Amino acid sequence: MVFSSIPFLFFFLPLCLILYYAVPYECFSIKSWKNMVLLVFSLAFYAWGEPVYILLMFFATAVDYCNGRLMERFGTTRGRRKFFLVCSVAVNLSVLAFFKYADFLIATLGGIFSIPLKPLGLGLPVGISFFTFQTMSYSIDLYRKEVPMERNYLNYLTYVSMFPQLVAGPIVRYSVVNEELRTRRIKKEEVREGLFRFMQGLFKKVLIANQAGALWEEIRMLEAGEASVATAWLGAAAFTLQLYFDFSAYSDMAIGMGKMLGFHFPENFKYPLSAISVTDFWRRWHISLSTWFRDYVYIPLGGNRKGTARHLRNMLVVWFLTGLWHGASWNFVLWGLYYGALLALEKYVWGKALDALPKIVRHCYLLLIVVVGFVIFVFDDMGALGIYFRSMAGMAGNRLWGGECLWYLENYMAVLLAAAVLSFPVYPWVKNRIGRMGDKGRTAASAVSMAGYILLFLVTVAFLVNDTYNPFLYFRF
Repeated sequence: MVFSSIPFLFFFLPLCLILYYAVPYECFSIKSWKNMVLLVFSLAFYAWGEPVYILLMFFATAVDYCNGRLMERFGTTRGRRKFFLVCSVAVNLSVLAFFKYADFLIATLGGIFSIPLKPLGLGLPVGISFFTFQTMSYSIDLYRKEVPMERNYLNYLTYVSMFPQLVAGPIVRYSVVNEELRTRRIKKEEVREGLFRFMQGLFKKVLIANQAGALWEEIRMLEAGEASVATAWLGAAAFTLQLYFDFSAYSDMAIGMGKMLGFHFPENFKYPLSAISVTDFWRRWHISLSTWFRDYVYIPLGGNRKGTARHLRNMLVVWFLTGLWHGASWNFVLWGLYYGALLALEKYVWGKALDALPKIVRHCYLLLIVVVGFVIFVFDDMGALGIYFRSMAGMAGNRLWGGECLWYLENYMAVLLAAAVLSFPVYPWVKNRIGRMGDKGRTAASAVSMAGYILLFLVTVAFLVNDTYNPFLYFRF
């Protein structure tokens, strides 16, 4: 089940919210009834597509919960605490590796040694990369004594399985929601803000991401040499916009639902396509993942504190793992190393020269890098990747410009323009301007805004009813 679907919008979410708001925080001798409602709906949400993997969820959470209790009970020395930490992390990484990377390893070894190994063909549990990182962050933070031990298993299971952010983030650390699992309060103003944030994400997903994705799929299906250079670049740009609006829309909806439930999830995107360097981009894109690798891999390895050679090694390790985290394919590894190399070059080679250039030039530089990077990201077939790059470079026997590019531009111009504008912080700017108005101006703006939300919601529902193309790209990670 995806957020941008009729069953979720009109049945699952309304029923969840009605029951959630109806029950008190405490009832008789049982506390946290709201947590119980949230837990039941979260497990039902996860079981919608693959019920058997609920057992995996129970197993992963039980392992970390039990190791946490053992760490607190018997971890009187650093060595003992580390033992329980290693047990927890080893189980988590083993489960992740088995389901996500076993077939990749089998195919790689079979190719190297020319052995006809049969892949396992296991289905990938939805969101396993996200909730595995969440459970590991709890164990590591508990080892560091940065969070208290969770004594209630159901609270811990609720934290890990919480449906708004379960399958595609943001990666929420236990320290962020620890107190809210026990003492949160539902505020009308935050419910309203959460609803509007959810709607913004829904509009971005259905009206922009899906349409940009449809353009990309049309161009991707063209035969080699059939797409002009301009069309190939247009397709790459369309996929970039699809991925950004798809993933950031999911984060918007997750953060919005979190607010409606009384939780405050971290921001995951801060207009990354408006960045002016690769370094700036990764401070804005998938922030919860970047900070996770920074705090649990990069800094423990030494960060930039032990000389240039060690710093470069640490960057290489982090970006190799970042690429591999996204998928069991060599293109993801290449994508990660591509960014690792560019970040190193900005740090040690051309960073100062880049800072001296006009902002528009730096922005164009960043967009070129990002678009090329997402071409690497989208093709898990290295042969197809090479063919597409040749089309972009005009080396596939294709023309520089073709009539098909004009046709695509004419048919998708409204979506592309909307995406280009909304890639920049236009909404915060408008909101700030409205805040400076007088009472009458704010009232009028609020009425116009409400009418706009209602109209966009109706249009969105119409698209969902009539359009079968409605993927969430990061569900497979």
